[in-house]
Amino acid sequence: VQLQASGGGLVQAGGSLRLSCAASGGTFSRYIMEWFRQAPGKDREFVASIMWSSGRTTYADSVKGRFTISRDNAKNTVYLQMNSLKPEDTAVYSCAARAVSTGFYDYWGQGTQVTVSS
Repeated sequence: VQLQASGGGLVQAGGSLRLSCAASGGTFSRYIMEWFRQAPGKDREFVASIMWSSGRTTYADSVKGRFTISRDNAKNTVYLQMNSLKPEDTAVYSCAARAVSTGFYDYWGQGTQVTVSS
């Protein structure tokens, strides 16, 4: 099983980016897919999640109204659409799969760098 995150880059404040997390090698209907981010010198923080089966979503307060998480079942891919980006959104973004049954994070993808310039 592999999670492949992509889509990061450099963008000006107010701009948009869309991150992708491609899942392969397994089925994820019993997982919650989550995005995290970690800025230099800071702890990793939760950004957003989506339950693969139901599509139910949750967001960190800091990104509500600006970020949207979604999934494409046919492509086995989870997206994070990030709008109205701020310099404080600069971080390495990673995706993870958390099992609904255990709550454990079974799989992690590598990070993708997002840099927002002021």
